[in-house]
Amino acid sequence: MNVVMEELKFKEIYDRNVNNVFRICYSYMKNKHDAEDVVQDVFVQLIRKNPNFENERHERAWLIVTASNLCKNNLKSWKRKQESIQDYEGELHQEIKEDNTINIVLNLPEKYKTVIYLYYYEGYSSIEIVKVINKKESTVRSLLKRGRDILKVEIGGESDEEF
Repeated sequence: MNVVMEELKFKEIYDRNVNNVFRICYSYMKNKHDAEDVVQDVFVQLIRKNPNFENERHERAWLIVTASNLCKNNLKSWKRKQESIQDYEGELHQEIKEDNTINIVLNLPEKYKTVIYLYYYEGYSSIEIVKVINKKESTVRSLLKRGRDILKVEIGGESDEEF
């Protein structure tokens, strides 16, 4: 009976979060196939570690951070260093159909992408982000400010305009 309950719990978590995890992975990996591989790894980690989540926000944050970390590790691997972006050029514009802003956010430098995504798309406060990414509050606020500044330039807004 316990195994059945665990399977149901996993399926619920998977169904709630798979699309967000895929978007995060796709933003790092830049192609559907590698993103799908990392998504699978994220949920394998979920099964292996079987963390107890306080609530759905904590669950989503854990999955986002795990996905980001696994993508970064994958990109650091020797094989990935030998590939070039031209290898995936045909795949870069397929599959994900979202507004231009999310695409700009997902193409931000690594240090800004996660905090901007958590703040604007997942609704986390800066204090909650501190707990998720294990950085000081001043660092998170600074990353948010610099990320917003980059977004303003990319989107075409003025520097004093509120994002």
